Amino acid sequence: MVPAKILIIDDNAQILESLRILLKDEFKTIDVLTQPSRIHEMMWRNSYDVVMLDMNFAMGETSGNEGIFWLNEIKKKEPLLPVILITAYGDIELAVKGIREGATDFIAKPWDPEKLIVTLTNAFQLYKSGREVKKLKKRQKQLSEDLDKEFRMLNASSELMSQLMNTVDRVAATDANVLILGENGTGKEVIAREIHRRSHRSDQIFVGVDMGSLSESLFESEMFGHVKGAFTDAREDRAGRFETADEGTLFLDEIGNIPKSAQAKLLQVIQNRELIRVGDQQAIKIDIRLISATNQDLQKMVREDQFREDLFYRLNTVAIDVPPLRDREEDVLILGKAFLDEYSRRYNKRGLKLSKKALLKLREYPWPGNVRELKHTMERAVILSEQLELGPEDLHLFELQDRTSDASFKLDDVERRTILTVMEKCRGNHSKAAQMLNISRTTLYAKLKKYGL
Repeated sequence: MVPAKILIIDDNAQILESLRILLKDEFKTIDVLTQPSRIHEMMWRNSYDVVMLDMNFAMGETSGNEGIFWLNEIKKKEPLLPVILITAYGDIELAVKGIREGATDFIAKPWDPEKLIVTLTNAFQLYKSGREVKKLKKRQKQLSEDLDKEFRMLNASSELMSQLMNTVDRVAATDANVLILGENGTGKEVIAREIHRRSHRSDQIFVGVDMGSLSESLFESEMFGHVKGAFTDAREDRAGRFETADEGTLFLDEIGNIPKSAQAKLLQVIQNRELIRVGDQQAIKIDIRLISATNQDLQKMVREDQFREDLFYRLNTVAIDVPPLRDREEDVLILGKAFLDEYSRRYNKRGLKLSKKALLKLREYPWPGNVRELKHTMERAVILSEQLELGPEDLHLFELQDRTSDASFKLDDVERRTILTVMEKCRGNHSKAAQMLNISRTTLYAKLKKYGL
């Protein structure tokens, strides 16, 4: 049984009873209505997934004007709600007029029962997918706003960052594909969101995808979507990330991690700006702004035949290099103070400040984890603070044995030491430690196991 709630509106009681008997075992709820004037009342009392609407109600009326009127009334209240028109045999031109006005489909009398059930099922699936996309867009918009408030990675005064933001301004005004390069923690996603925020698509959705987290077997389904029955677990139609990002911005993070076997499929969709859901044959046009990011050397990967050259050039219309924090010393103090203020407010520890020695420590430290590590360092310092003035020891910075070696730049070491410090401070109390670290107990247990603590 399809979990759909259907409202059928027709002035012929016999037709309504016939439809109710036909459909009651196929769909969750079937409500019938003989008077279209009660549509507003029924829709106020109930939430429907599909409406079947007769085109003519008055005796001898064949123009379909009544049906068009009530179709428009329904659409005013629920723009996404699918409406299936009921027309007399031969009134195809009238049905086409209704579809132009916003109807989803039409059924001609006398109808084929099997075709009717398929039409209603498809309309329900379409409505459900549309609601999911709308809900996701709303959630993504809220997430974007929250992230914009949370991160302060763009607070900078260095010449390098000034040049970068000038490039962001110029690129944002176009729809050119952008490839953002930089080490982990430099703020590549923040740059991507800033490009989106300054673009003409700023009021549309920003969809971020961690390409490294997608398994090869699920790549097509996740990125391009699938139809019901396409594979064992495909119980319903589902839009992929490209389709969800339509009219907005799609951000492909860690693009260097995409499997070689999937690169050709990705290239085809980017080139043609259309996709085909897994298990379907119908092409779907998409209109997106594409931004990619990686911390890997894609040119080297191209030379080593690990990354397609044509895909690299398709992604790389404009390249933006985000400089590491160690190359812009003047930004460290600005960002450090901004993060200190942010977390002082969040954890209700107002009045905290950094001592001169702590400020010097911030400038001298090489920041292997870049801005992300600085942000976490200041949050940790605020959480563990016991006095208003923070000294260098309150920063709990991990001293690297070899600051010139990239291999020694490991955030795991910093995280392990942080967890150990908090556990000691909490005297082994897991709940309190998890609260101080702003993570769940489950996550804490996983990290304790990971680091052998």
